[in-house]
Amino acid sequence: MSSQMSKQPWALILGASSGFGEASALELARAGMNIFGVHMDRRDKLPHVAEVQERIRALGRECEFFNFNAADEEKRKACVEKIRQRLAEHSGHPGWLRVLMHSLAWGALKPLAGAEIVANKKQIESTADIMGHSLVYWVQECLLAGLFDKGTRIFAMTSSGSTRAIPEYGPVSAAKAILEAHIRQLALELAPAGITANAILAGVTETPALRLIPGHEKLMEIARLRNPNKRLTTPEDVARCIAALCHPATYWMTGNTIHVDGGENIVG
Repeated sequence: MSSQMSKQPWALILGASSGFGEASALELARAGMNIFGVHMDRRDKLPHVAEVQERIRALGRECEFFNFNAADEEKRKACVEKIRQRLAEHSGHPGWLRVLMHSLAWGALKPLAGAEIVANKKQIESTADIMGHSLVYWVQECLLAGLFDKGTRIFAMTSSGSTRAIPEYGPVSAAKAILEAHIRQLALELAPAGITANAILAGVTETPALRLIPGHEKLMEIARLRNPNKRLTTPEDVARCIAALCHPATYWMTGNTIHVDGGENIVG
């Protein structure tokens, strides 16, 4: 592995202000990483974003957060350039990212058909773009900027909707299936560079994104009964696993959809 940034590596987390992204930012900071965070929050949410950054700094790490739509092409390019400059300033030469984590949770939660109000073309396509295709565009941009090196880990948060039908979840289900397909392809194409790519499929977790799903109370109730541990997955459960998967010894794990659910998926 390159010696660049070996003492204080950086992670870039897309969706860093809540849920899995927030928990992973804190856990990776505990593991010794500085954090770049991309999020999209209105003014009333910014005090919480500031609190997340304060907690990262309290762990002795540096952080820089960017508030914009992660699917905006021009803003993405500008953000990557700022990251490139920050890494160069930090290390005296162009640095690199140890982790890119995709945890963007924005999408249309509407039926595809059979109802009076259904998801329209723009909603279906924007959901696929933000929750699916944007992973590829961020990877492409980071590669062009020279921000990846041997040992970089790419993670993307998927869900059981990628293979199962859930009421009013159709646009997001399609986006998650796209995301998993992209992870497999990136794993194939980046393997020669020593870069891994894996999707993380958490068990049912009470996050802001879950609470937006119609009928989420029923999903949580079923998950508690089904899970061998008789509880829901937490963002911290997932974050700890992601931190462990950043260990250099996991270099041979790539192209997977990894269940982090306490055994929830194995119970019929």
